[in-house]
Parts: sequence; C-alpha cells; structure tokens
Amino acid sequence: MAQNSEKNTSSYPKIAAAACFGTFLEWYDFLTFATLAVAFAPLFFPSSDPITGLLASLATFGAGMIVRPLGAAFFGSLGDRIGRRPVFLITISLMGGATFTVGFLPTYEQIGILAPILLVTLRLLQGLSAGGEIGGSAVYLTEHAGNTNRGLKTSVLQLMGPLGMLTSILQLVLLNTYLDPESFSQWGWRVPFWFSIVLLIIALKVRVTLEETPIFQAMLAKGQLAKSPLRDNFKDKQTRKQMFLLFFCISAGGSVLFFCVQVYTGIFMKSALQMNPKIVDALTISATLILLPLTILAGGLSDKIGRRPVVISGLLLGTILIQPAYQFIQNLSVQNTPDYFLMGATLITLALPLALVVGPQTALLAELFPARTRNSAATLPHNLAAGWIGGLLPLIVTWINKEFESQLAGLWYPTIFLAIAASLAILYLPETRKIDLSK
Repeated sequence: MAQNSEKNTSSYPKIAAAACFGTFLEWYDFLTFATLAVAFAPLFFPSSDPITGLLASLATFGAGMIVRPLGAAFFGSLGDRIGRRPVFLITISLMGGATFTVGFLPTYEQIGILAPILLVTLRLLQGLSAGGEIGGSAVYLTEHAGNTNRGLKTSVLQLMGPLGMLTSILQLVLLNTYLDPESFSQWGWRVPFWFSIVLLIIALKVRVTLEETPIFQAMLAKGQLAKSPLRDNFKDKQTRKQMFLLFFCISAGGSVLFFCVQVYTGIFMKSALQMNPKIVDALTISATLILLPLTILAGGLSDKIGRRPVVISGLLLGTILIQPAYQFIQNLSVQNTPDYFLMGATLITLALPLALVVGPQTALLAELFPARTRNSAATLPHNLAAGWIGGLLPLIVTWINKEFESQLAGLWYPTIFLAIAASLAILYLPETRKIDLSK
C-alpha cells in the first residue's frame, strides 16, 4: 500500500495536468457561449428591443445550465459503477463535439426559427456533458491527491474556469482587434468554437493515458462497488445532509460568486453601462490573472486553518461586497473621464471572496462523502447549484433589472443567496481536511 501511495504521489503532477486540461476544455467550451452572449443576441434572436434579445441569448445559456443536474445524475452514478476514468472520456467527447458544431450553425436570417432551436439543442448537450465532468473531476483529482496538502494540490482544478474564461476573452480581443464589426458578425464569432476541436484532440490524447483512482481500484478488487449509488445516497441520512450543505453552501455560493465576478460583470459593463467592449475585456483579464494565485493561496490556507473558516469568510465577504462594488463601477462609468484603474481594482477585490470559496472547493467535494458513492453524491448537488442557482444568475439578474427599471436591483438576488449560504455554513458545515478518503 505504501508503494502504491509513493507511486501515486510521484505521478500526481502528470495526473493533475491531464485531468485539469480536460476540465479546462469543458469550461472553455461552456464559457465561450457566455462571452459571446451579447454577439449572439442579434444573430439568433433578432428583436427591436436589444434587452429582449439579450434575455433570449442568456436564456439559451441558462438552458445548458438547467440540464447539468441530469448529466450529473447519469454520469455521476456511472462513475461510481464503472469508474471515474471512462466517464471522463465520454463527457469530454460530448462537450467538444457539441461546441465545435456551434461554429457551423446558420443564423436566424439564414434559416429562421430553426437556428435558435439548433443552438439550444447543442447547448443542452453541452450542459449534460458539463454535469458529468464538473464535480466528477474534483473527485478524481482528490482521490489521487493523498492525505497531505489536499487543498493546495486540488485547488489547481479551480483555475480551469477562470482560464477557460480568459482564453475565450483573449480570442475575442484578438478577433475584435483584427476584424471589422461586419466580418466579426459574419464569421469571426465562429472562430472560438472551431478552435475547440484542437483542444478536444489534445484533451482526448492526454486523458486516454489517465489511471483509475487507487480508491476505486481498491473497491473494485474487494467487490464493494455500489449498484445503485443515487438510491444509496438518498437512503443515508448523513449523506443527504452533506449533499444539502454542498448544494446550499459550497457549490451554490461558489457558483453565484463565479458568475457574479467572472461572467455577469462583463455583461453588465457592456450592455447596461454601454462601455467599450475592448476596455471591459482588458479589465476582466486583469482581474482573472489576479484570481489565479489567490485561488491557490486559498486552497493552501484551507490545509493550514481548515476548509470551514476559509469558505465561510468567502461567503460573508461576497455578501458584503457585491452591491457596493457594482454601484461603484456604475458611478465610475458615468464620469466624464472614467477611472479604469479603480474599476480594475474593484473587479480584483471581487475576486477575493470567489477565491476563498472555490480554493478549498475541490477537496471539499470529495471529503464530504463516503468512497462508495462519492462520485454521484458530489456531482449531483454541485451541478444542481451551479446550473440552477449560478448558471441562471445572469438571466435572473437581467430580468429583475428590466422589471424594476434599474441596473442594480437584480444584484439583491446573489446578495441574499450568499447571506443564506453563509448562515447555513456557520451553523452546519463540518471541518473535513483530515478525513480519510478511502473510507
């Protein structure tokens, strides 16, 4: 057993790199749609009202998030029954294929109502794939990480969302720099989707070399695999409680912060504040670059003082900061000479609570549950939260703003949710950093 542990430790960087690259592709594919939401609106949802078109585009983005729990239930259960590794290969292929196909879709002007129908269909396939990947990858990586410094080792997985967003934005910056608006509208927006096929080929190549986790191999050898993991999860009182906490505190809090900080800020500044897209992209890139080391530091900090205090600090800080941060950005935007340095600093400040919540998140997803049903127990509530709470945030916030004729009213939705998540975490979230993952 000691020999296996030594082998696992020595091979961990390779395992982490392979697992993370696949997750990066999932996030890149998924978030490219979000970064293009404003561009999609007139191409697939023509309307005399720009806000209505944007809402339709965001609803399509949200459709992919809604079906994530279905993918989580199916692929998560499959991961407990046949292994973590084969599920990885299936989900990555489904995501990459759907994303690549989006790049060839005809627009509403070309084929009418069939265009948004096809777009939504592919978006649903993306959502099913993401449901199996995101959460399952956390379990896979954590089971390979061993019992020391799990928070630090596994926090790298949380960098894939920001890196996926960063890559998408950088592509758009380059395209908008070298293409005129007409060319971008005609074919330029398709390039990020076409590029995904290159990433898919690389991801499949590296994932084929992955080993199954030692914990799953041990259960397989002993004949301890769950035949009905989802049913077993809901039968066990302790597992149900942990799934509830994962949903409301860790995953919902993290996803709300992620979409508030990484996704909706760009939509808000481009559509509501009518800021120059190039400036918005530059500000978002700067904040994302700061977020990366903050996430690693938060994961390492959770190894020293515990997952619980780090996560609770992030939830409380997010509750306090969201409203005043957006208000401050709005105030800066209406100045005769907007202070972009202060805007960037505000976005960086918002990155801190996000890092505190998601840094320990990968380890927590696995540590909360028993090995036998861990994959399904972690993926389902995580994707329910990410899909139904976080993923619908841009749509809900934009809709509330429209109803109340305000640019900021909708932000009470994430603020109140974070306050509830923080309260529940303070009352019920256990400390898990010293848990033995083999049990």
